[in-house]
Amino acid sequence: MSQIFPWIFKEGKILFTINLVPGTKVYGEKLIKKDKEYREWDAERSKLCAAILNGLNEMPIKEESKILYLGASTGTTPSHISDIVGKKGIVYSVEFSERVFRNLLQLAEKRSNIAPIFADARKIEDYNWVEEVDVVYCDIADPQEGEIAIRNSEKFLKKDGILFVAIKSQSIDVTKKPEVVYKEEKNRLEQAGYKVLQLIDLEPWQEKHAMIVARK
Repeated sequence: MSQIFPWIFKEGKILFTINLVPGTKVYGEKLIKKDKEYREWDAERSKLCAAILNGLNEMPIKEESKILYLGASTGTTPSHISDIVGKKGIVYSVEFSERVFRNLLQLAEKRSNIAPIFADARKIEDYNWVEEVDVVYCDIADPQEGEIAIRNSEKFLKKDGILFVAIKSQSIDVTKKPEVVYKEEKNRLEQAGYKVLQLIDLEPWQEKHAMIVARK
């Protein structure tokens, strides 16, 4: 098993993070015990994992990082980010669906570095107490996702911080080819003053999805 980024490991085509809560699974993933306990990271359930496997150049999520995660759902990807940032980092996890938010709350009971926030990412005023963060990660199935990501970044992202936008082309415009949607969203960020570092197609792990990585 080799380390490809701090606290992220790879064996074959599979990624792993070191389990912050040894002995505990989050979504049925495999646990492997070697020198430490490693959690398998499923690229078919995590767009960030898929982006890493498909050639992410820079990993701004590190130990002690502060993250604002929009669209946290049940916490699959936030749990791996929790492993990476460690006990001195924090993952502010915004989710608007009451049904999945219950699962996120249960996850946060075991992982003290996950701060669950029941709110709509379009309504920044509902969580404007959140501090400045190193990374904004946006994964929302919404036609206005790009605008939502930008508004949150303008409010919360530190200067030179990194924005991840997980683009689900079918949620933005089902009538256009995915590649056209990706380019339009890239242009939207550039017009807002962001430097796009990478646009990563997430196939075959995530169908009709891409990840945009940009610097504020």
